[in-house]
Amino acid sequence: MFRTLKNAWKVADIRNKLLFTLLIIVVYRIGASIVVPYVDANLIGQLTASMSNGSAFGLLNTLSGGALSQATLFALGVSPYITASIVMQLLTIAIPPLERMAKDEEGKKKINAITRYVTVALAIVTAFGYTQMLDSGALTGGISMLVQGHNKVFQYFVIITCFCAGASLTMWIAEKINEHGIGNGISIILFANIIARLPSMVGQLITMVSPALAVKMGLAHAHSSTEVLKKITLGGTISAAVVVVAVVGLLVLSVWFTNSERRIPIQYAKRVVGRKMYGGQGTHLPLKMNMAGVMPIIFASSIVTIPATIVQMFGIDTSKTFGWFVNTYLNTNTWTGILIYLILLVAFSYFYIMISFNPVEVANNIRNNGGAVPGIRPGRPTVDYIKKILNRITLIGAGFLAIVACVPMIAGLFSQNIASFAFGGSSLLIVVGVALETFHDIEAQLSMRNYKGFLD
Repeated sequence: MFRTLKNAWKVADIRNKLLFTLLIIVVYRIGASIVVPYVDANLIGQLTASMSNGSAFGLLNTLSGGALSQATLFALGVSPYITASIVMQLLTIAIPPLERMAKDEEGKKKINAITRYVTVALAIVTAFGYTQMLDSGALTGGISMLVQGHNKVFQYFVIITCFCAGASLTMWIAEKINEHGIGNGISIILFANIIARLPSMVGQLITMVSPALAVKMGLAHAHSSTEVLKKITLGGTISAAVVVVAVVGLLVLSVWFTNSERRIPIQYAKRVVGRKMYGGQGTHLPLKMNMAGVMPIIFASSIVTIPATIVQMFGIDTSKTFGWFVNTYLNTNTWTGILIYLILLVAFSYFYIMISFNPVEVANNIRNNGGAVPGIRPGRPTVDYIKKILNRITLIGAGFLAIVACVPMIAGLFSQNIASFAFGGSSLLIVVGVALETFHDIEAQLSMRNYKGFLD
């Protein structure tokens, strides 16, 4: 891996792409630290404390790299863009004209343009709701986070404009990474946001292990009783040890499973062209065990947080029918919320495979090149065979995603300390998946220049 980076740095165009990606990440993180106008900076600490990782806003805050809890320019992050992409992909399958449009380059450009408009529309709605939530003090004990003494209409206009501009700029940055950088733009931004949260996670571990040390470091408040402090220290140490062991185990499991694949044998027939004979060799069709990668987690996370986000943003009373139902059954810190999240993970795993892998096209390419799966006739039987294996692999991959993403949430239901790391599994898988995907991208570009990397 380090040899790959070393060799990549020697190639001018790859080095420029790496530097461009790093520059974009730095610019994004600077924007994620700029608080929007008319937000009281003295109350930011209360807002940050209210967004625990076990809540719906905690997940959005993790994906935004803490920008949401700071009410910064990039507070909305990539969530509007991801939601818009999901909506357009679903409409492409449901509406035949959009499906036909997606099959040619000009149609794809039009769909991308529509996706941008949908992103802006979603950003406006989300920004308005978040601004209203800041004004109502839903997360700060009823205290408005807006600076008092100014015209409310003008304040709303400025704050919503800033949030929407940040979401649009994030979308533009992601597309620029796709064009001129390394890796997928959305994935790279999510990777940078999660990595930016590492210091706060380390601070939480320190608080769990030693509250006294956390008090000295300014990470927690002092307790009045020494006995209580010792008791919390012992329980926190056990919880921290469990978290560290779980992180290491999930890291190893994620790397191993992400690199695992199911190989379908392919045998090519011999062909005589002129005086030379071609073909006759055997090869394989590699199918990744986790073909969908981290996209089902990103999609499911975006969808499952919508109801709770609506309730909190618009100040819906949780004692009323809709608010009570969402708070009781649809929150990610409840059994039913975790079950719904699990179902969405499985559904989006199959959905993403359906739109990204076409067994009919693969089978036709194998037949057109004179190949066949041993024991399977070319044509429809090959398509059915590939579909059968693909369905099994997708189910196994969805089960793996469920273990990584949902087990920490379930553990958080039994321990308040572990609840603060409820989305650690999802974050870890995103980091591992993006890192491996980026290195594979670099390796592919190096292979065209006959450089050896970490695959030798």
